[in-house]
Amino acid sequence: MLNFSLFKENSIQGRYINIDSIQPCFDKLSVPVHCIGKSVERIDINAFQIGKGDQKVLMWSQMHGNESTTTKAVWDLVNFLNSSELLAIEILEACTICIVPMLNPDGAEKYTRVNSNDIDLNRDAKNLTQPESVAFRKLFESFKPDFCFNLHDQRTLFSAGKTNKPATVSFLSPASNKERHITPNREVAMKLIVAMNAMLQEHIPGQVGRYDDGFNDNCIGDTLQMLGVPTILFEAGHYPNDYGREKTRKLIFLSIVEALKTISGNRINDFKTGDYFSIPNNDKLFFDVLVKHPEVVNIEFEKGHSVGIRFKEVLVDKKIVFQPEIAEIGPLEGFYGHKTIECVDSKDFGFTSSQKEILDLLLKINK
Repeated sequence: MLNFSLFKENSIQGRYINIDSIQPCFDKLSVPVHCIGKSVERIDINAFQIGKGDQKVLMWSQMHGNESTTTKAVWDLVNFLNSSELLAIEILEACTICIVPMLNPDGAEKYTRVNSNDIDLNRDAKNLTQPESVAFRKLFESFKPDFCFNLHDQRTLFSAGKTNKPATVSFLSPASNKERHITPNREVAMKLIVAMNAMLQEHIPGQVGRYDDGFNDNCIGDTLQMLGVPTILFEAGHYPNDYGREKTRKLIFLSIVEALKTISGNRINDFKTGDYFSIPNNDKLFFDVLVKHPEVVNIEFEKGHSVGIRFKEVLVDKKIVFQPEIAEIGPLEGFYGHKTIECVDSKDFGFTSSQKEILDLLLKINK
């Protein structure tokens, strides 16, 4: 079992990670850093290679600027690969790994999903209208990867199937056609996901989900799968009480290492495609806070109804503030809260001082 604390890049923490955050990580690399292109705001998009093996793995993070967990995990991975661990040495002997830690630096700076032209780069893989998309495609064509790891974050609303467990990590082997056929390269990606899931079940049993595989040929994963390269979508999700996603970061790190271990050890065919479909589909059953019996606080609420609250992530002074917003009001049967508040018939309604914003929201409701 790897000791994650030995490899964690402690210089980057929390949710707000911009290009300045990771510059010290680039500065201490012992391999050349290459500018593959520039963003709309003319910020360098940098990549580097590590390893000398025949199996080529391309991975990229922060295609969406507000999805930073996997960026942290990528730098943890670099620290691991630069260590004296036997597994790291074996991976670097078998693989050449090309990493783009931040594909959308403009979006990262503003903490937005889109780039500075308000374009979602994950919906630009076919049209290639944006400089970031063009830079990535040129890298893909020149590097000629055997595997692609598409690294993202997902929202806190996802559950692992119809359960009360969050989808802390989710995966997808994207489809390469509307019929969602299991092509040979898609099957390889599925087997790698099965390998990672087997490992993760030891850490977060029941908290791994499978992302929707609806086909969209303008999405990068679908496009690369169409081009014949096994591609895996990684989604870093919510771990209880971990809004900074530091625990999830560890799980993504372990997942990437497990995939590289499987590739470098030539063990992909040890795993079965059918086991991919035993991973539960992501469902949308979670609120950040579920408030029960809100009529105790405010008589405007109907008895028997609950209030589902989701946090909006807002950038304030280069920190992410989680602002509560009412998402849904109703019976909300079958839904769960990462936090559940049972209102009680007393002066303070059972709310703690840290939940005052939520109490204020409920008191403002006036039908």
